[in-house]
Amino acid sequence: MHFQILEDTANALVEDGKGILAADESSGTMKNRFGSIGVESTEENRRNYRECLFSTEGVDEFISGVILYDETIRQDSSGGIPLIDILTHKGIIPGVKVDAGLKDLSGTKSESVTEGIDGLGDRLAEYRDFGAKFTKWRAVLKIGSNTPSRYAINTNAHALARFASLSQEAGLVPIVEPEVIMDGSHDIEACFDATEATQREVYYQLAFHSVHLEGTLLKPNMVLSGKSAVTRADAEYVAERTITCFKRTIPSAVPGVVFLSGGQSDEEATVNLNAINQRAKSSCAPWKLSFSFGRGLQAAPLKAWRGMSDRNDKLQQAFRHRARLTSAATRGMYEPSMENDNPS
Repeated sequence: MHFQILEDTANALVEDGKGILAADESSGTMKNRFGSIGVESTEENRRNYRECLFSTEGVDEFISGVILYDETIRQDSSGGIPLIDILTHKGIIPGVKVDAGLKDLSGTKSESVTEGIDGLGDRLAEYRDFGAKFTKWRAVLKIGSNTPSRYAINTNAHALARFASLSQEAGLVPIVEPEVIMDGSHDIEACFDATEATQREVYYQLAFHSVHLEGTLLKPNMVLSGKSAVTRADAEYVAERTITCFKRTIPSAVPGVVFLSGGQSDEEATVNLNAINQRAKSSCAPWKLSFSFGRGLQAAPLKAWRGMSDRNDKLQQAFRHRARLTSAATRGMYEPSMENDNPS
């Protein structure tokens, strides 16, 4: 196994000031996203939208990698160029989501486990031949009166470790995503406890499966109050609880953390990422702290585009602006006033 190649790729993905665009939404999710702007989710429309995103001039200054969906990694542009080549020509590293989605976890009432281990080795080899350099697998944990259960945490952590081990055997960097979702009315301490328990088990399982941590990245949730909590913690407290939790659970061998936006608004995710990086610097946290945002980078471009080809430039302008602001947050240099600085 070529550990140095894995390490080089992992470090390139968290290069200073850069992060990852998560463009790996399933066809079902894209149907919902497009429905919000009144656009039919056809294969051609999905292709046109993503081609426009990937072709944005100057975005490689802020975006190190893009996570693709199975459909996208196989698609050609309207001009006959593989979409993956549009990225690599910009020096952007292509990756791919390899899990097969969630299913109900037997023995529980409301928890889930992620499918996709069966046949994963063959799919990884195929994606590598397409040109992918990294992979991603998402697990979902819910906070409730009796959740996440130890059973759900253990089952999902084991699957994440199997995925990571298989990815590294295929020469691909695994991005391990244990998401404690923010749905609910819980306070931030409940999220802290669930995130700590989940990440402890994830790193136990990664060690048990002999995963080379220096050739991995973690894609976690921030430690947040529930979306419908009566009082939600501010960015400074989010940063304090997030860094404290991570120092307890994430080995220093891990080169970087690429946060998911997880249902936060564009601005909230950016404000919190900025505060987390400021806190990390003052507390000498050992990892690069960057982003792997989907909705947090795409909500504004989608709204600007509205499915109209004559608004492609508006889509790209909005994407470049959002990427620039999120990049600033990875350096702890974001200011809310920057939201209004959107040059054409």
